[in-house]
Amino acid sequence: MLFAAGCGAQNPEFNVTIDDTVKGLDLNRYLGKWYEIARFGHSFERRLVGATANYSLREDGKIKVLNTGYKDSFDGKFNEAEAKAYIQDEKYPGASKVSFFLFFYSDYWVLDLDEDYTFALIGSKNDKYQWILLRTPEMAPADLDKVLNRATSLGYSTGELIWVEHRD
Repeated sequence: MLFAAGCGAQNPEFNVTIDDTVKGLDLNRYLGKWYEIARFGHSFERRLVGATANYSLREDGKIKVLNTGYKDSFDGKFNEAEAKAYIQDEKYPGASKVSFFLFFYSDYWVLDLDEDYTFALIGSKNDKYQWILLRTPEMAPADLDKVLNRATSLGYSTGELIWVEHRD
């Protein structure tokens, strides 16, 4: 759900590199449940509502990723996908690799994170992958403005975001 990366960027203004990832990420503070507030459209998340991601530590030191959501409506089929992730390089704690299948890994880059770890902007070196995550189902307008401005400054086309429905 939350993690996939493809070929090179298509947007000429897009030039995100690993240097754009957050530098001071504290993994223990980042772990836990996040609500997917917005995303770009992809087949692996098509028509999902109530989408969440839960991160926890595995016994082998990697990160367990558990993504969930409902197909079409909250009465729809419950979907769950489990993955494993690891931080690529300790110099870049905001840059991870994630795998939902065997040894195929994709970028999971934290590109913005507020100091209280309440919202995050996730992307990769590809301009086709973007997510806005939040610790609660509803985002304050000022925080939304901040994260959208950061995404735009990196060259993302935020007009293509799909806003995810959540229960109260």
